[in-house]
Amino acid sequence: MEHISPYELNDNLFSLLDREWMLITARDTETGKINTMTASWGGFGILWNKPVAFVFIRPQRYTYEFTEKAEGLTLSFFTEDHRDALKLCGRISGRDCDKIAEAGLTPTRIGDRAAFAEARMVMSCRKLYADDLREGAFVDPALLSNYRAKDYHRMYICEIEDMIRA
Repeated sequence: MEHISPYELNDNLFSLLDREWMLITARDTETGKINTMTASWGGFGILWNKPVAFVFIRPQRYTYEFTEKAEGLTLSFFTEDHRDALKLCGRISGRDCDKIAEAGLTPTRIGDRAAFAEARMVMSCRKLYADDLREGAFVDPALLSNYRAKDYHRMYICEIEDMIRA
């Protein structure tokens, strides 16, 4: 594993999210348990003079509970060989089973944050800001069709503190 700067990343960030997907993983520091979920929405940029990731999690997701308790989270990216694991982690809840084991993933750590040994790249992130999306803030009302149950995502803005590439 090699530590790299976010400024050295040569990957297409749009492809990372939309085509390759990622696992958002957080650890409950009280219990030591971890949970993960597949995501294909998010973003990257510079905010407050820091490299950041924008992560969106719906409140009913089990990972939301972990993310709320944690100081930070990881974003793990995989090769196409792990597509089935990503599909499984997006389809079933860690409340109901050990989906990490079922997906065949090996938990590892980056500092005090949880990630996966199989990932080709991991971003270790510290939460800086969180806020809920609100119905009245949508400028394009057509986007509300993503929220028929009014279960608006919480947005986390996270500083990318460390990146590791396999």
